[in-house]
Amino acid sequence: MSQKLNAAIAVIGIDIGKNSFHIVGHDQRGAIVLRQKWSRGQVETRLANLPPCLIGMEACVGAHHLSRKLQRLGHDARLMPAKYVRPYSKGQKNDFRDAEAIAEAVQRPTMKFVATKTADQLDLQALHLVRDRLVGQRTGVINQIRAFLLERGIAVRQGLHSLRSELPGILATRTDVLLPRMLRIIEDLAGDWRRLDARIEGLSSEIETLARQDGACQRLMTVPGIGPIISSAMVAAIGTGDVFSKGRDFGAWLGLVPKQISTGDRTILGSISRRGNRYLRALFVQAAWVVLVKVKCWERYGLNSWIEAAKKRLHHNVLAIALANKLARIAWAVLNKERAFACVKTAETGSRPA
Repeated sequence: MSQKLNAAIAVIGIDIGKNSFHIVGHDQRGAIVLRQKWSRGQVETRLANLPPCLIGMEACVGAHHLSRKLQRLGHDARLMPAKYVRPYSKGQKNDFRDAEAIAEAVQRPTMKFVATKTADQLDLQALHLVRDRLVGQRTGVINQIRAFLLERGIAVRQGLHSLRSELPGILATRTDVLLPRMLRIIEDLAGDWRRLDARIEGLSSEIETLARQDGACQRLMTVPGIGPIISSAMVAAIGTGDVFSKGRDFGAWLGLVPKQISTGDRTILGSISRRGNRYLRALFVQAAWVVLVKVKCWERYGLNSWIEAAKKRLHHNVLAIALANKLARIAWAVLNKERAFACVKTAETGSRPA
């Protein structure tokens, strides 16, 4: 590219591909001055020769790695959710139009951006993704064992621990209904179950070790219901939480707020939106149920008055979601303000979270 063209480029939109990248550049007036297809190896080399400019990309696989590289070159690289870019696409879809839409979207002052993750965050996130996949596979194996037993008229009490304790006895004594072939199949499934347990335990131990060594995770673990798994997953997902201006935005991003369909003066609130990070949302809901079960901890954490008042007007399932939203907002404040959770006592309202 000529030196004159380099100086004219103010904004760049990059449509990321596996081997090829489509680039669209705008000048200060918004006119397209660059429209090219580059290979993966050319992107960093060519952008290194450009003056610092605003670069937009969709938050997808490989985007965080490229964003860190471009930021080191002095560019203002920003990531956006793909669904927020889609409204700026004009005409039928192709890669250059996608890059043009990205260049348009990144200039919007109200655009919501995704914070660039560090390599450590991506590694921690990978541990959680692998663990979550293995937990799902283990659940599938357990359900298959239960189904095969039920086909032979053998019912086992609900719960993972019940099946684990009763299965050896069933295989040893119920040879009247379990033929040798079915015994071998179930024994093989039980072996898969043990191997998955060992892998899940290893990953959980590694996550817990990393959480104990990280200051942000340690502060998050002072929040009721939050342990190493949730704290590390939250740090991996949002870092310091700077991308959110307040805890309410974090709760909305998790999908723990009602879905709103309103027009005019009529406000309609439905079930929770379930948008955002599904894995992290499920963890916070589990944390809420843990807190609700441990009644003796309510007063210590300053949640007694809030939970007692909410119990009178909410179904217990709705109460769990509301408490999950409250815990998420508290966790964001702990993470963003870099201070541990504390319960302060006031004369008027008693204990409340600080």
